[in-house]
Amino acid sequence: MAPTHQDRHDTRQEHEDMTDRQGIFAGDDPFAIARDWLAEAVRTEPNDPDAIALATVDAAGMPNVRMVLLREIEPDAFVFYTNYQSAKGTEISATGKAAFVLHWKSLRRQVRVRGVTEREEGDKADAYYASRALQSRLGAWASQQSRPLGSRGALMADVARVTAQKGMTPGRPPFWGGIRLRPLEIEFWADGAFRLHDRFRWRRETVRGAWDIVRLYP
Repeated sequence: MAPTHQDRHDTRQEHEDMTDRQGIFAGDDPFAIARDWLAEAVRTEPNDPDAIALATVDAAGMPNVRMVLLREIEPDAFVFYTNYQSAKGTEISATGKAAFVLHWKSLRRQVRVRGVTEREEGDKADAYYASRALQSRLGAWASQQSRPLGSRGALMADVARVTAQKGMTPGRPPFWGGIRLRPLEIEFWADGAFRLHDRFRWRRETVRGAWDIVRLYP
């Protein structure tokens, strides 16, 4: 059957929508785009270009958000590290889900990510922990993250106690490690004149599924 006028219009419209995704939005791999944007932000952002606002929900469905450092963009996931017994750690363990946004004022861009999580407790977590400054490694042992603290002095006493126990080569705590977020949705946003921003959403049904890409109204 010969294509109808509507078929030709739909095909042409789809082609125009995809060719519209050029410049900083171009490419078939959203993780590569995210890495490129982050690399550019490293050159322009004055502080912590890898800082993300990480969102989770508690048992009552009340949302929480806090800043953490994104430590790696893998070929198919995003990785950060935390105390598993912290508020974010326990909330992620309970739901298996999280979301975050990367925002760069210098570039006027942001990346929004939502997806499912898993722990990274293997060699990669050990290597990252070993790469941290000694005081940060000892601090990971000493801090009962998110729990009430009587005073700064009490915290420093805990650090001194851990230092005496663990010495200069502390191993990674069993309650501290990585979180790998495998996205089901990634959105790339760039500032536009008169608030007519550019937004492209990548969405898939499963972490191994094909991406559906659409342009969104600002």
